[in-house]
Amino acid sequence: MSTDTLTTQKAFLKYLLRLADDRLILGQRVSEWCGHGPVLEEDLALANIALDLIGHSSALYAYAAQIEDKGHDDDYFAYFRDDYEFTNLQLCELPKGDFGFTIARHFLFSSFSYYQYELLKNAKDEQFRGMINKHLKEIKYHLRHSRDWVLRLGDGTEESHERIQNAFDEVWMYVDELFYTDDVDEIMIASGNGADVNSFKDDWKKFVEDTLTEATLTIPDWDQYMISGSRNGMHTEHLGLILTQLQFLRRSHPEADWK
Repeated sequence: MSTDTLTTQKAFLKYLLRLADDRLILGQRVSEWCGHGPVLEEDLALANIALDLIGHSSALYAYAAQIEDKGHDDDYFAYFRDDYEFTNLQLCELPKGDFGFTIARHFLFSSFSYYQYELLKNAKDEQFRGMINKHLKEIKYHLRHSRDWVLRLGDGTEESHERIQNAFDEVWMYVDELFYTDDVDEIMIASGNGADVNSFKDDWKKFVEDTLTEATLTIPDWDQYMISGSRNGMHTEHLGLILTQLQFLRRSHPEADWK
């Protein structure tokens, strides 16, 4: 898609949807731990993280509806799009796995989000900037929580070490998509409302490597095969299953409300 056909308004809409889709789908995944956490305190922590992520997505969808200006609301973007219309990272849609997998994925995503939102907190658009600054406070907690668990599991028992190592090895092929950029990003950066994610890629990699080293874990190969395509609607079979659960009731009763 060329910048001649992609207006700033359309780019902003796509950008908001990418941010929101990541958080909705990952929040849905994390919510699967509700009632199944390894200990009560962690059960509550994961439930709250899921609520944060879904709350972030709702706010982003609501603003996307304003930018689109076609009479839609936040529910439309969550419940009435098909899987190929979602632009979330494949990283976010993978099955929840064991506790180690959940922690490894969330550490990688929340650390990336921290760096990304640190740039976006100075966005020119006032409403977007306010939203980002509010969400950033919660992202810092998500990062601290997941990093603490990486250290505890990695430098814990033989079993916990093996599980978190296997989790990083399994999820590693999905991390390069975090730094995918296209015309949407270029237009948003030029407008002052986007983050140049590649500007912090080296810092992010060092932070991840330092954390894994402290956790006595082996850093997987950065040069291995990497998945791509999710920002353009290419997904695993897992996304369709998530959306079936997420959207079924709303699509079955599209006119229903809470009144």
